[in-house]
Amino acid sequence: MDIISDIVADRHVLVLHGAFDVRSTWEVRNAIYECIDGLDDDVVIDMTDVSTIDVTALRLLAVATRHAWLAGHHLTVRNPGPAVRRMVHLARLAHAIEVERVAATA
Repeated sequence: MDIISDIVADRHVLVLHGAFDVRSTWEVRNAIYECIDGLDDDVVIDMTDVSTIDVTALRLLAVATRHAWLAGHHLTVRNPGPAVRRMVHLARLAHAIEVERVAATA
């Protein structure tokens, strides 16, 4: 399985591709904190193309969410897949990571 192969920054949106685990945590952490500290805006982590995640990566998201909040911003996770959502709940970090709510379609 590939680690995060690409981080695309589009102003306040970081788009991740691949497996988000302990091997890619430092790279993703640096991108997130650079975004939080460099903008006067909220930050969105688009995880549409993240295939798997581990507890280390989830803890990074929880800590970065708190860091953003202390800086007066929000950090929101967008489009986590079923495997990512399952890990968030198994790790009991659902209260610490803000997941973007999407409107239900009819």
